Amino acid sequence: QVQLAESGGGSVQAGDSLSLSCALSGRDFTPHATGWFRQAQGKDREFVAAITRAGDLVLYADSVKGRFTISRDNAKNTLYLQMNALKPEDTAVYLCAAGHRATMRPGTYNIWGRGTQVTVSS
Repeated sequence: QVQLAESGGGSVQAGDSLSLSCALSGRDFTPHATGWFRQAQGKDREFVAAITRAGDLVLYADSVKGRFTISRDNAKNTLYLQMNALKPEDTAVYLCAAGHRATMRPGTYNIWGRGTQVTVSS
């Protein structure tokens, strides 16, 4: 059974850093594209970043560009999101996703984790 499991969320102050991880498990599960999305309370799911298996395509939302870094360790089958200079508006549940194409659209990802909460206080 293919599963994604996020970890690393928490509560921090504005300006702090957090690192999220997403473990990809399942027999022969090496998705071409993996990404991070977030969903704040009462709002739609929002794209954060995506990366292909080879790392030859990396996408970021404008709101996180220069502050967040996505990476992927294929040997460990783990996806990461390093978040620096966090802002209160980054508060959300962060979800990792896997699919066949690296895009900014949630609909192109067919496997999702349950999410991890990130709360940034001012």
